[in-house]
Amino acid sequence: MTKYSTKILQLTFLMVGLLVFSNSATSQETVTMPTATLRDKIKGAWAAQTVGVTYGFPVEFRFNSARVPEEREIPWYDGYLLETMTDSPGAYDDIYMDLAFVQVFEDEGLDAPVLSFANSFAEAEYSLWFANQVARYNVLNGLTPPESGHWLNNPAADDIDFQIEADFAGLMAPGMVNSSIEISDKIGHIMNYGDGWYGGVFIAAMYSTAFVENDIETIVQTAIDVIPEDSDFHKIIDDVISLHDENPDDWNYAWEGINQEWAFTDLGPRGLMSEFNIDAKINAAWVVLGLLYGDGDFGKTMEIAARAGDDADCNPGSAAGILGTIYGYDGIPDYWKQGLDDIESMDFAYTTISLNDAYEMSFNHALQMIRREGGLVSSKSVTIPVQTPEVVPFEESFVGHFAKERRQLGIGSGRDREFAEMGDSYSFDFHGVGFAVMGAARSTNDEDYVFEAELHVDGELIETATWPTDFVTRRFYLFWKYALPDGQHHVEVKVLNPSEDANVLLDGITIYGAEELASD
Repeated sequence: MTKYSTKILQLTFLMVGLLVFSNSATSQETVTMPTATLRDKIKGAWAAQTVGVTYGFPVEFRFNSARVPEEREIPWYDGYLLETMTDSPGAYDDIYMDLAFVQVFEDEGLDAPVLSFANSFAEAEYSLWFANQVARYNVLNGLTPPESGHWLNNPAADDIDFQIEADFAGLMAPGMVNSSIEISDKIGHIMNYGDGWYGGVFIAAMYSTAFVENDIETIVQTAIDVIPEDSDFHKIIDDVISLHDENPDDWNYAWEGINQEWAFTDLGPRGLMSEFNIDAKINAAWVVLGLLYGDGDFGKTMEIAARAGDDADCNPGSAAGILGTIYGYDGIPDYWKQGLDDIESMDFAYTTISLNDAYEMSFNHALQMIRREGGLVSSKSVTIPVQTPEVVPFEESFVGHFAKERRQLGIGSGRDREFAEMGDSYSFDFHGVGFAVMGAARSTNDEDYVFEAELHVDGELIETATWPTDFVTRRFYLFWKYALPDGQHHVEVKVLNPSEDANVLLDGITIYGAEELASD
């Protein structure tokens, strides 16, 4: 059996034994399936996501706004899962973030308050980045959700964060898309807003739909239909669908079209006017690229999603997880399951949860949700009250803000760039409506230090903040200020408690204007 055997997968799927299932299942009032099938689908989702993340990890953000070339081998072999789990536990950041929320549901039930989820990841010991880290800092410093994820308080609001950790919301709401959205509303706004939040809603909706629908195009369309059509997120997924319709045989054709139109639309400070793109919507486009052009084949789907570049581990993880939900654990080809039994009892880093635990916890949460929404559960079968998906409210980050200028303060680029050391103060002038200052506080010895700093704009004190050198509690972006009057501004940053044992490093400044720059 080849690793790209779609036909075998389809036959395997038919053997799963779904009692009531068709391509129009999403319009049915209920779907009944064996309880064992539900369990197998949830197990398949978690296992496939783990496989996908592991597969794409070697090329994660190694190819920004560029495809991974064919000559770059992406390895897979027996023992590779164990090797990665042992040597690179941080590769599974999106999974252990997922599991942090699963644990809260396990401990506090389906009605767990939002602060329990916020505090769970804010107080955890694992490292975070972008929207998650900004939200962690916000929560630890008293800014609660949903304000912790709003773009005025979180410059990374449109980033991929909730998109890569929303799997659990769809898995605990099989066929109940609106229930998955309610969960996403509560948790996703801790760290994201606008397109960043839509990314998690979209992924969760695809997972939810994949329990009761086996046609991939229908799953994608059902999920994107819950996102407002006016949003950029909806538009980019529509573009992938249209490009696939135009040329369903060559994923490179669709990649070129998406990259040309969307590669430089990231308005987060790190991605603004840069090849680096951690924006949710383009990475969601690569997930859909893999799903549509992969034609239901695990290997082909993961390879396309990974070779599309950018967040090349999380994207195949999401795509594979959705296929795992459709086909179940038993439907995953043996080639991709090799080595799974070596790691299924291992706890993920920073958790006390293994894959075996995740299988059982999400299964139990799904049964609870089915009962809660009026479905039936027995030892032999479950009857799911399939919900007609509803469109979520419109949200937009960076309203009236456009990319204007990127100032490089460090030296070099990418992973090799070196930051510039800041003295007791730093000032700059700009014309526009907003800015962000990128950098980091670093200790020069083994002791952590907390800087105190002030932000002054046009002579007015705007904010006093702390900059911990501790990586886990750090402030991801040093300072930012949006929604300023369009015009000339003077910015001054002052360090109130300089230290000989720590320093502040500056990476760059991003400037936002009130109008879109003219195209060349």
